[in-house]
Amino acid sequence: METLSPRASGKLIAGTSRDVKVVDTGVDKIVKHMYECAQKNNYTLKSWRADHELNPRDQNEAALDWVFVADTLNFSFWSDDESHKYCIKYKGREYTGYWSWCAALNRALDNGVRITDASFYADIDEKKLAEILKSDSDVPIPLLEQRVDVLREAGKVLMEKYDGKFSNCIKACNKSAQSLMQLVVRDFPSYRDEAEYQRKRVSIYKRAQILVADIWACFEGTRFGEFLDIDTITMFADYRIPQALYHFGALSYSDELMEYLKAGNMMKSGDRYEVEIRGCSIWATELVAERANELIKKDPSLKDVVMNSILIDHYLWDFRRDHAEEMRDNIPFHRIRCIYY
Repeated sequence: METLSPRASGKLIAGTSRDVKVVDTGVDKIVKHMYECAQKNNYTLKSWRADHELNPRDQNEAALDWVFVADTLNFSFWSDDESHKYCIKYKGREYTGYWSWCAALNRALDNGVRITDASFYADIDEKKLAEILKSDSDVPIPLLEQRVDVLREAGKVLMEKYDGKFSNCIKACNKSAQSLMQLVVRDFPSYRDEAEYQRKRVSIYKRAQILVADIWACFEGTRFGEFLDIDTITMFADYRIPQALYHFGALSYSDELMEYLKAGNMMKSGDRYEVEIRGCSIWATELVAERANELIKKDPSLKDVVMNSILIDHYLWDFRRDHAEEMRDNIPFHRIRCIYY
């Protein structure tokens, strides 16, 4: 069965979804925000490095290896108790969520641990990874056993097929974001984020797409990050961006789904609710990108502005984090423990 691309999957899901709907008026609210960001020169390609202190400062192969390892384990950081979280204290600050993993990664590198070397993590064991990821609270990182498996798998693939270097994956893709995404989901099974929906095989590819996007952002569209088709990458459908989309009114949930979420029920990968939330999130963001670019193209002062679903995702992710307290009480996220996001 052919697997639909993330964009085609989002369009299909949004057009047939029962419990999640994309709402035009909410989409247009985000369009206005993104147009204002373009006018103020916020959320540009440089923001990834400039605005987030844990991301690599350099633009070299070591940074590329950092991005690959960071996104290989970029999943399931939410806490059962929002007031009691896995956290890492690093350089005088305390980090939670995804940034706790980045802090742990940087801490390990500072201590001489070769955590971004494929020959090292291809044989990593649970004891060593637990030491690297040791929490500074009494809440351990979720899914430790699965993280060991995923990291070992990635290292072995690199060693066996790519001479231990993720840069060889980049070189094989001829500056195509789509080619790199397809290579990653083909050769690294943990990135194969797919489901059955309406008798179709749909893909979300959250981690595969964010990997491509992070490489693009880290290298600011040059060297390893030069992709001629970067605008074909969609947003990265997780459990947090839908909260922001719902907040703006770009998504609506049925009463049945909202009750399910408020009850704190756990979903499984491929559940209809999960696929509808994630697929509609992709399509809503694609509409935002399309409409924002229409406005930008009409404004001669913005002729050099880049606006795509990646930058919109960055805006929404940061917005959700900045308004976490407000959204926690009013907009429950869908709960799931999996390796895909």
